[in-house]
Amino acid sequence: MDEFEIIRSYFCRQVTDPQLKIGIGDDCAVFNPGSGHIAVTTDTLVEGVHFFSDADPEAVGFKSLAVNVSDLAAMGAVPKYFTLALTIPEYNREFLEKFSHGLFKMATSCGINLIGGDTTHGPLSITITAIGTTEPGMEITRSGARPGDEIYVSGELGGAALAVFLKSNATHLTDPSLETDSFMKLDYPQPRVQLGCSLAGVATSMLDLSDGLSSDLLHILKLSAIGAYIELEHIPYSRSLFELDLFNRINFAVSGGDDYELCFTVPPEKRNTLKEIAEKLGISVTRIGTVTADRGEITYTLNGIPFDIKTRGYNHFAK
Repeated sequence: MDEFEIIRSYFCRQVTDPQLKIGIGDDCAVFNPGSGHIAVTTDTLVEGVHFFSDADPEAVGFKSLAVNVSDLAAMGAVPKYFTLALTIPEYNREFLEKFSHGLFKMATSCGINLIGGDTTHGPLSITITAIGTTEPGMEITRSGARPGDEIYVSGELGGAALAVFLKSNATHLTDPSLETDSFMKLDYPQPRVQLGCSLAGVATSMLDLSDGLSSDLLHILKLSAIGAYIELEHIPYSRSLFELDLFNRINFAVSGGDDYELCFTVPPEKRNTLKEIAEKLGISVTRIGTVTADRGEITYTLNGIPFDIKTRGYNHFAK
């Protein structure tokens, strides 16, 4: 089966969108963006780096798109379209069926449509470019935080990082249900699209947590020229972490990656607005700290006592 047959068999879906003028099958996709602004993001997932070699292909397909949609959510953008550049070592019917099923499962859940891409031969890797729209001037960047703003995260942290540890070390939790929950967070992250879009005009800065809170939060600090005071007792730990001692619980939740939850800052006067948004959407949001004027510095405390975080999250090129 050649690349064009692969595309027709596994990745062509009928798209009913009046703004999409030309989709899969031509040299370019063409769409009318309307009156809003366009948000674009790209992520590459590589076998052995972003997912294990024996990972379920359905989970690989789901997560490949989810991590891109999560970036759109962090900008407060509505997902619209995506392109897929898929490199595979050989034609494998079972892999492609499961991969495409997971991919479109994620796409359907957030209303995003595949409009083009490329299929090539080589080591397994997936590159997706996702496109969304925002209302003009309503984008939520990483650079708007101000001293006095409160720092929040959505959902729970640390479960995905624990799953990576368990898999890498061939070990298990004593409670199988907690282990299953941990691997679901790793394999099927849920982008917070509705929350991200609802925070336009409320959050002063925002990003998604991919490399770990201790690493990702630094991006907001640097771009906003501020600092942060984090109260570790308020971190919303993934329930699977409660099989661990406190030190490891903190380490996985603060320095582990793959959470794809939103971290954002909100002025105190909009605290009640945030609470109303979270309750309406049925999503938990937790205040974990405060923005300070200590430029570029993160202070961690546990019940008021300074706590040293020794690891700083994932960095592809760190020695």
